[in-house]
Amino acid sequence: MTSLDNAASFTRAPWPTRAVVTAGMPYGNKPLHFGHIAGVFVPADAFARFLRDRIGPRNVRFVSGTDCYGSPINEGYRKLVEEGRFEGSIADYVMANHQRQRDTLRAYDVSLSVYEGSGIGHAGEVHRALSDAFIRRLHERGVLHRRSTLQFYDPEASTFLNGRQVLGRCPVQGCKSEHAYADECDLGHSYAPEDLIAPRSSLTGGVPEMRPVDNWYFDLPAFRDFLLQHAERLEADPLTRAIVPQALREFLADPIIYVKNENRAAFDELRDSLPPCTVVEAEKGKQSFEAVFRTIDERDRARDVMRAAGLRFRTGKALVPFRITGNIEWGVPAPTLEGVEGLTVWCWPESLWAPISFTIAACDAQGDTEGAWRDFWCDPDAAVYQFMGQDNLYFYGVVQPALFEALRDGDLLDPQAAPRPLRQTRLVANHHVLLGSKKASSSSAVKPPTADELLEHYTVEQLRAHFLALGLDQRSVGFKPKPFTASEAERSDPRVADPVLKEGALLTNVYNRIARSCLYELKKSFACRLPVLDPSDAAVAEAHAALASYDDLMHRTSLHGVMSLMDEFLRTVNKRWADGISQVEAQARAEDADEGAVRALRSQVLADAVYQLWVSTLLMHPVVPTGSELICEYLRFDPARFFSWSHEFRSIAELCDQDERDRGWHDVSELPPRFDFFRKHASQLK
Repeated sequence: MTSLDNAASFTRAPWPTRAVVTAGMPYGNKPLHFGHIAGVFVPADAFARFLRDRIGPRNVRFVSGTDCYGSPINEGYRKLVEEGRFEGSIADYVMANHQRQRDTLRAYDVSLSVYEGSGIGHAGEVHRALSDAFIRRLHERGVLHRRSTLQFYDPEASTFLNGRQVLGRCPVQGCKSEHAYADECDLGHSYAPEDLIAPRSSLTGGVPEMRPVDNWYFDLPAFRDFLLQHAERLEADPLTRAIVPQALREFLADPIIYVKNENRAAFDELRDSLPPCTVVEAEKGKQSFEAVFRTIDERDRARDVMRAAGLRFRTGKALVPFRITGNIEWGVPAPTLEGVEGLTVWCWPESLWAPISFTIAACDAQGDTEGAWRDFWCDPDAAVYQFMGQDNLYFYGVVQPALFEALRDGDLLDPQAAPRPLRQTRLVANHHVLLGSKKASSSSAVKPPTADELLEHYTVEQLRAHFLALGLDQRSVGFKPKPFTASEAERSDPRVADPVLKEGALLTNVYNRIARSCLYELKKSFACRLPVLDPSDAAVAEAHAALASYDDLMHRTSLHGVMSLMDEFLRTVNKRWADGISQVEAQARAEDADEGAVRALRSQVLADAVYQLWVSTLLMHPVVPTGSELICEYLRFDPARFFSWSHEFRSIAELCDQDERDRGWHDVSELPPRFDFFRKHASQLK
């Protein structure tokens, strides 16, 4: 019996038996910029890769796809056609952008189970059917209402305007956004179209009219009590990032209208014609007082009276009926309900259930049995992790939970089946990733570099490691690539460091060194035969501590913490190797050196190093998969066993076959001279 037989195993976090990981849906009107990759796709991919290692590849579906519909796509297509820069249909336009997005994701080693789109491939076919079923179930539950609402119409162009063809200022109290569209601003606030401040048409530049149209709306205000309870559950959950319930709470306040103090007399004159409200006087230093109403309908009636009287005001964040359909031609067809036909589904609601469509498509691609998607979305032992930027928390954190709750009493696709309600998802919301110190977006003055442009200056491994280390789970962080944010003088000055390369140095120096050292030592001293020995207690203790911390950090989706841990652990592994091999060489140089004792010590140092290299490579696999898999390839272990958490992690013998354990060695491949598992970018070698 070895000392390891009595070693305590490390504590492991509880994980679901199956999991879905989502990564949002980029609009099909442009290539992916660095924010898509850094803020959503790379974190989601690292987490999905970890889950595959942790609970098994068959038990994980990592899904996303191009958002094929929505007003940004219509507007982008219109402009390019008008400028003569695109020929073909809008479907051709979306497909061209989809293919560019897919190629970029592959370049960044993003390992999606499916990447098609809401109107592309098998996933698109599934999505049309699912959208029809979802809306019909909402209607059957009595939570869809037909409403005649006002929509912007450009009389000069003789057309209704889609959401992105109207520009103005956000009407939500406290919001400073000058990039507000028909019913949402670029900071994620939603409002009634008629509340938009200073609207203008992007088609003609004129002031649009408001004309009535009929559409279907989800009764979101009816779910306020549920959402209050949901917010309380999230606040009590230590695994939920604080920003999620905070964003949810912002929309659960009473319906409020804010009126400037200078307009108090005019408001008082209208008071008797308004629905009942409570007036909250302006606090010291505040410029507006509040009129608080009992319901959103009463607030809206008051808004109409005040607008008709010419009284200026702003509305507060509140739950408002959520539009499900629209009347633009390019969209998922909506079902005909109560004789209302010819509508399409607004892109935001259908994007909330699109991950289910993509999961169904991924299960179909895996050859799963029909209905297997329910094991991922409905089973109590499963979990759905939705990675997103904080700007989308209104839709995923407020609307989506209410939509899922509305369908709790049935089965989504089979009304005759026993109820299998959709489980509420775990939202993994990241803060903004800034370019330097400024928020960058394609609609702002600061244009972000595309993800492809970054690859002209950095390797994929350098970027993945840096993006995960940024700490977007904690705060908005500046991404400061030297070629894009430094001055001309700084770019040409080698003394000015590039912050993006900090984590890259961990790869090219420390991680590289321990992998190469082990393989070169195996060639030099053991003819590429790895002795199958138990590692020392100290090496096991260090590895178990790292495994336990890593598992806990992933459980909390603290990817920044994972990178800090791996920086420390890789340096610990490297130091253990350096100290150990120095001791071996010193003993070998001694005048009374015992060749057998030297070889035994050399074998033990190597056993410790290769064992800890295995653990290091398993833990770095989600971060830098290509280089990690190359290490496994040269060590000649089965990747399915090597990249699995189904071990006691006591000895490298757990990776060996019985005949290898019996004979006492495992063959590895010879590493070529001056080989790098992680290389610097060519531009950094000049």
